[in-house]
Amino acid sequence: MSEKLDVIIVDDEESARNILSNLIHRFHPNFSVIATCEDLPQAVAKIEKHQPHVVFLDIEMPNYAGYEITRFFDTINFEIIFVTAYDSYAIKAFEVAAFDYLLKPIEVSRLAKTMERLAKKTITKHDALNYQVLQESLNQSTGIHKMIVNHLGKQKIIDLKDIVALEANEAYTLIKDIADSTYTMSKNLKYFETLLENNPDFVRVHKSWIINTKHIESYSSVEMLIYLKHHIVAKLSRYKKVDFEKLIVA
Repeated sequence: MSEKLDVIIVDDEESARNILSNLIHRFHPNFSVIATCEDLPQAVAKIEKHQPHVVFLDIEMPNYAGYEITRFFDTINFEIIFVTAYDSYAIKAFEVAAFDYLLKPIEVSRLAKTMERLAKKTITKHDALNYQVLQESLNQSTGIHKMIVNHLGKQKIIDLKDIVALEANEAYTLIKDIADSTYTMSKNLKYFETLLENNPDFVRVHKSWIINTKHIESYSSVEMLIYLKHHIVAKLSRYKKVDFEKLIVA
């Protein structure tokens, strides 16, 4: 990569700004830190002035959280790398929104992977959709309620309650919803099982299936099949049979 990518760092702690800036300067000469900011309003001004390629954005800051950047931009035309000390629950929200993040304290090796992906990626304009979903997810104490999916070459928000089932398709997952649409996601079913583990409506019933119990229409214990809305038929593993039957009887 011949052209340097401009970077802005946003963190309310001066030491954190200095550490990240020094790491980028020392190990990633293809990136240039053009500004550092201590809060979000200051960052917005710098972003509008300098039009950076990448913004490293702390989550926990006074007055405005980092994810509230969507309040200031209709369209995100730079890459955002969130930096956070949040727990595993919040990390799931980040995963749903499909963007990159770094955990504090920042590991040199993890930063290197992020920078390598950035160097290989063409920086393009992004809709603020992802970050709006993130903001909603983190603002709700009851869990994640929405997901970003790929649809006709674009990104789309779907409500988790509208998902009927998720089916494994080799290394991919097919998400089927109540509108009779199917979305292909480039993550395996185990990823979604972990993502949805705190949502009681979603149950792993087979090595290839996660279902939303709210959309069950009938069940055949002889055929070991679960019939769902829109003629979706999920398999039931014999190892899951007892727990599943207890669930639907309760």
